[in-house]
Amino acid sequence: MSEPRKVVITGVSRGLGRAMTDELIRLGHHVAGCGRSPDAVRELSAQYATPHSFACVDVGDEDQVRAWADRILIEFGPPDLILNNAALINASAVLWEVPAAEFSRLIDINIKGPFHIMRHFLPAMIERSRGVVVNFSSGWGRGTSPKVGPYCASKWAIEGLTKALASELPKGLAAVPLNPGVIRTEMLESCLGAVSRMYPKPADWARRAAPFVLSLGAEHNGESVTVPS
Repeated sequence: MSEPRKVVITGVSRGLGRAMTDELIRLGHHVAGCGRSPDAVRELSAQYATPHSFACVDVGDEDQVRAWADRILIEFGPPDLILNNAALINASAVLWEVPAAEFSRLIDINIKGPFHIMRHFLPAMIERSRGVVVNFSSGWGRGTSPKVGPYCASKWAIEGLTKALASELPKGLAAVPLNPGVIRTEMLESCLGAVSRMYPKPADWARRAAPFVLSLGAEHNGESVTVPS
């Protein structure tokens, strides 16, 4: 196996983030992850000891992200790979019935969250002249459906934000918007109900997704990519 990669992952409490954490560690890589569930963070910390590290962080809160990033950069060093996975979806509703507070919270996590992570980790990666940022987008970041307008808006924003960043990064780094595909998560179940059961589970998806994201490099800067099915 090649040298272990240092990977920062947001949203490790459940779903894709948890599945990617388990798979990347299984493959021998080092993970620093954050999530909002104290129980999930305690479980991960008990299951995976140093050099892995897990913390309760609300990525929508810049002060929390700053404090976490400062600690990780000291203990872990600059990451080779960032997976900005943490996200919320709105309760299915037509746009004019979405509560303003729910819309605002979704924007805080889905757009401001990746911004906060990049803002506080990228300078160290730029100083080292290497690293890849993967911002999780969606099929709903390249298309739309009714009753998930806020989520669509946030993922379209991720596509634009990531491509703009790609045009600013120095040689050796990459920013990539990633469509993970359709996976049977709690988020998908909230939209599709029983239909979601026809799609792969996160653990099965991660066995394909982990090698794919690890293969991304500077040559992929600015590309909108999708995990192969």
